[in-house]
Amino acid sequence: MPRWRATRWLADAGPNVPDDIRAAMVQSLFATLPIFFGGVLNSIAVAAIVAVRVPHADVQLWLALEIMLGAVRLAVLRWSFHRADQGKSTPTDLYLILGVCWAASVGYGATVSVLSGDWVAATLACMSAAGMVGGICFRNFAAPRLCAVMIVLSLGPIPLAAPFTGEVAMLLTVLQVPFYAISMCIAAFKLKGLMVTTMQAEREHEHQARHDILTGLSNRAGLMRAIDGAPGAFREPLALLYLDLDGFKAVNDSYGHARGDKLLTIAAERLKGLLRMGDVAARIGGDEFVVIARGVEKVHATALAERLIREISAVYDLGDGVKAHVGVSVGVALVPDHGDVIPALLDTADAALYQAKVAGKSRCVVAPPRGAPGPGDGGRSSAAPA
Repeated sequence: MPRWRATRWLADAGPNVPDDIRAAMVQSLFATLPIFFGGVLNSIAVAAIVAVRVPHADVQLWLALEIMLGAVRLAVLRWSFHRADQGKSTPTDLYLILGVCWAASVGYGATVSVLSGDWVAATLACMSAAGMVGGICFRNFAAPRLCAVMIVLSLGPIPLAAPFTGEVAMLLTVLQVPFYAISMCIAAFKLKGLMVTTMQAEREHEHQARHDILTGLSNRAGLMRAIDGAPGAFREPLALLYLDLDGFKAVNDSYGHARGDKLLTIAAERLKGLLRMGDVAARIGGDEFVVIARGVEKVHATALAERLIREISAVYDLGDGVKAHVGVSVGVALVPDHGDVIPALLDTADAALYQAKVAGKSRCVVAPPRGAPGPGDGGRSSAAPA
């Protein structure tokens, strides 16, 4: 993200935009090298042709500016990609300022071409400037303030030069250029708004696809993703705890689904309050939850399970004087004792959970190691999804 006050203002996406979306929008300002080369080569080629037709010092200066800015911007862009690949901060502030300088160079070149009196050169330079404005709007609309500044610098000087050309027809640019520039700026702001709305919708959709709507915990897909995305998840001991609420159906039948949902929500809040940083909790069935605790071995897993049973089994106040009691049964699978594949760990913990219920409920059973005979061999079918 930009750090300088001016560049922060230029790249600002507006209020109420989440930080991750702001970062993605700034990232979009860094064009790929082929697109970058197209713009640089075009502006240098136009400046070179005009310099051949109009060998004046001011036009030669324009060509020199285009070559210098093109080379520096290319170096900064390549440096940015290199640092980004290494996970380091990029020279975003410098990159944005160079873009503004390049727009000013385009505007300067169009102006000196118009003042040269060579109408072929003037037409070529003005058409190039207008084309560059289209590219600026298309590439940089994620930062509409940057767009507006670059558009004004690219086209703004042209109508200022028109009165000095001696051509009455050129005065029309006093109306044309501001109208075109304002239209393109409005388009940039509208495209930015559409981009933010789309990214927020995608973000919300992705969140809903991985989280349980009622409790806010991860769902089965979110559970898999959380572990797959956790660096070193299986390079250390890990415990998977499969929880089932004992007596939940009776609460649901007695007090209705609304209060049953409230109980599940309270249970999820209690569960989240017991997790450490890096642990994952998910609701994968009607009243079934899974906790994945990293860096936890058998002794600590049993202690955690007992704490979960104690805390989650506390009385539930469901409103209007209704209080409910449920128990918690827990089955535990361990890494590396039971492998390191989440579906297999779930099946193992599910079988241990079944044994906990058979043994009297509201207790914890740790599955025996693979290959060892034990109560976990019985197993039971997985619960139906919520």
